[in-house]
Amino acid sequence: MAEITFEIVKKIEVLSTTEKGWSKELNLVSWNGREPKFDLRDWSEDHQKMGKGVTFSKEEMEKLKEALNNYEE
Repeated sequence: MAEITFEIVKKIEVLSTTEKGWSKELNLVSWNGREPKFDLRDWSEDHQKMGKGVTFSKEEMEKLKEALNNYEE
């Protein structure tokens, strides 16, 4: 299995933190040296371990932002 590399280019927001120290974060992350994408996932305190997450291109993030701004319950 190939090694996955990552670099957190910019920390944007910590959405929540658990009692065990893991935090759900929105960051700009470069995976395997590629163009950075918006990334939403759980991270350990030292950012060496991560949970499953989802990545968004700039265009996808703009659509998500628009959808959230228009969201009404």
